[in-house]
Amino acid sequence: MRAIFIFITLLLPLFSYASSPQLPARHFIDKVLVVKSERSLHLMHRGDIIKTYRVSLGKKPGKKEYEGDQRTPEGTYWINWRRPSKNYNLSMHISYPNASDLKRAQELGRSAGSMIMLHGTPIDGEYPEWFFHSLNWTDGCIALKNDDMKEVWNLVKDGTLIEITP
Repeated sequence: MRAIFIFITLLLPLFSYASSPQLPARHFIDKVLVVKSERSLHLMHRGDIIKTYRVSLGKKPGKKEYEGDQRTPEGTYWINWRRPSKNYNLSMHISYPNASDLKRAQELGRSAGSMIMLHGTPIDGEYPEWFFHSLNWTDGCIALKNDDMKEVWNLVKDGTLIEITP
């Protein structure tokens, strides 16, 4: 019974989105793919890349091991909630940590953390947006230019799969 509830909970947002009149069916995004080595985020529909964006990642390379290591995680997650952000304009939460992330952090005697987000770029009077976009500067999140983040915000619904690869 619990498996049915989980299945329905995960798929319900997809069905309501698929019937939404806001976007043509060809723009239904069913997966977000982040390729860290390319610093790219791909919006996908049935295995086809619909749109690609350049991203900024965590300050340190490699797979996230624990909270505060300034690395971006790798694995399969969900976009599970969103909110406007005072510091980063718009933000979408990634369901990190998954079971293997929790196990890895536990083996290190550390907390895995939890606030990994897709988000925009700060509005900073001293540094223009292109400055942030040209380097990896986050504490483990995935950052986009604000116009790109607004587009992703509008195209990607909560409940969408996000895969982050090396």
